[in-house]
Amino acid sequence: MKEIFLIGLGNPGKKYSKSRHNIGFLLLDKFSKKYNSNFLLKDKLKSSCSEFKINNSTYKLFLPNTFMNNSGDAVKAIVDWYKINLDQLFIIVDDKDLPLGKIRFRKKGSSGGHNGLKSIIEKLRSNDFNRIRVGIGSPPLKEGTNNFNTISHVLGNFSLEEKSILDKVYKKVIDSLEQLNTKKEEYIINELNSFNKDQI
Repeated sequence: MKEIFLIGLGNPGKKYSKSRHNIGFLLLDKFSKKYNSNFLLKDKLKSSCSEFKINNSTYKLFLPNTFMNNSGDAVKAIVDWYKINLDQLFIIVDDKDLPLGKIRFRKKGSSGGHNGLKSIIEKLRSNDFNRIRVGIGSPPLKEGTNNFNTISHVLGNFSLEEKSILDKVYKKVIDSLEQLNTKKEEYIINELNSFNKDQI
């Protein structure tokens, strides 16, 4: 029985629930609902957890309740508790350096300035884990300056147009995750990285 661990990054609480920074939460919530599975809080894992089976694989989904900048605390608790190899781990995260509708699957790499990934790399002392980055588009410039309005962008909510694009993205990522137990990883990486929202 293969176990697949999916961790969506975001901030807990209603205030942030639909924000761009919570794309990992939003995507895993959709995935869990598809299989009629609910998230339950597990304090020892510093996360809400959901679990279901697809074919002969068990999918374990986690939404950390540690806030984005301390995501590493929850990920470390999960890794230690289940004693898992890092290659079983898939982190789903927003990326402001990718256009909305773009997906990037990488098997390792730096944080790219993302505080959630930075925290995970620090706590695991490794950057050798799978991450699926979902583009949220770059923040607008602050009026009259050359500085980006990053915080209000990542903590802001999606427009209706953005949501319709994201629905396609969520579907694509979920379809690919469902095939983790049947297809080669290279195939899935290629499928996600070549995804074009305009072809659907």
